[in-house]
Amino acid sequence: MREISPVQNWLLIALVIAASGVLYDMRFYGGHPFVGATFALFIGMPIMAFERKVILRGLYRRMQALPTVTFFLAKIFAYEILMSIGFAVAGLSMWWLGVFSPASWVNAVVLPFDAFLYALAVCSLIIFVLRIRELLGRDIFTSMLFSRYRKPISEERVFLFIDLVDSTSFAEKHGDLRAQQMLSSLFAAFAEPVRKHRGTIDDYIGDAAIISWPLERGIKFARCVNCIFDIIGAIEADAENWLKTYGQVPRLRAALHGGTVITAEIGVDHHKITYFGDTVNTASRLESLSKTLNRSVLISSDLAQRIKMPETISAEDLGSHAVKGRGQSLGIIALAKADNHKTSPKLHASVNAPT
Repeated sequence: MREISPVQNWLLIALVIAASGVLYDMRFYGGHPFVGATFALFIGMPIMAFERKVILRGLYRRMQALPTVTFFLAKIFAYEILMSIGFAVAGLSMWWLGVFSPASWVNAVVLPFDAFLYALAVCSLIIFVLRIRELLGRDIFTSMLFSRYRKPISEERVFLFIDLVDSTSFAEKHGDLRAQQMLSSLFAAFAEPVRKHRGTIDDYIGDAAIISWPLERGIKFARCVNCIFDIIGAIEADAENWLKTYGQVPRLRAALHGGTVITAEIGVDHHKITYFGDTVNTASRLESLSKTLNRSVLISSDLAQRIKMPETISAEDLGSHAVKGRGQSLGIIALAKADNHKTSPKLHASVNAPT
C-alpha cells in the first residue's frame, strides 16, 4: 500500500474543504469558485488543526477532561470562535484586495448563520471520518474501506510487542482501577511516536500493545527501531509527572520481529483485521524472552540484518536461542541507547548488512 505523507494528508483535507466551499458558493451565490474555496479554507483549516492538536493543544486537553455534554458545548463554542476569526480574516483580505465586494464591511467580517451551519456540518463529517480512521488505525481503516483483506492475503510485516514491567505488582499494591488508569496513560504515550513513525497500534492485550508496519515501511529509516526508543524517551522525559501521578516511572520490555503473515478481515457484527502465522507468535515469544535475558529491547537477527541501525542505537549480539513453539533456534540481538554513540564495529557491520 502506497504511503501518504503528512503533507499529502493535509493537502487532501484542504482540497476537500475547498471543494465544499466551491459547492456552497455555487449553490447559494451563483458561483464564485475562488471566493468560496478561500472562505472555506480559512473557516475549516483552523478547526482541522485544532482537532489534530496542531494548535491550542493545552486547551484541547483541558476540554477532553470535561463531562461529555460540557465537552460537546465547549467544542461548538470553540468551533464558532475559530470559524468567525477565519471568516473575518478571509473576508477582510479579499475585500482589501478587491476580490470580494460585500454590501458593507460587516458582511465581510460577520459569519452568516447558514454558512456557519454548513461549515459545521462539513467539518463534523471530516472529523468523524478522521476519528474512525484513528480509532481503527490508518492502514486498517483504508483496508476495510476497500475490502483489501476480505479475502486472506500473504504479506510481510514487522511486529513490535511492548509489555509493561511489574504491572501485576502495581495492581496488587494500588488496585485494578488505578492500574488501568496507568495503562491508559501509558498507551496514550505510545500514540505520538507510533504516528510519527507511521506504524499502526493493532491491539492491546492486558498490559501489552502490539504495533505493526508493512515490512518495507517499518525498516525504512529504521522506523520500527526508532519508534520504541522514542516511546521510552518520551516516558523518561516525563518521569517527574509519572512519579507525581502514579508513584513510579513505567518500565517496558519490547521485541521486534518481521516476516510473512496471513492477513485477513474476520468477524460478522464486529469486524477486525488480524494476522496469522509464525511471525506473530515468534515476536510474542521473543518479548517474553527479554525477561529471561534481562534486556529491555530485543530484535531478531533476521530483521536486524535488513535495517540500517541509527548511530544512536547500540546492538549486542546475544547469539541463538531456542524459542518455544519454533522448530529452530532464533538469532537475537539486544538494542539500547548507545553511550556516546559507540557501537561494536563488527556487530554494527553485520546488522547493517544489505539484503
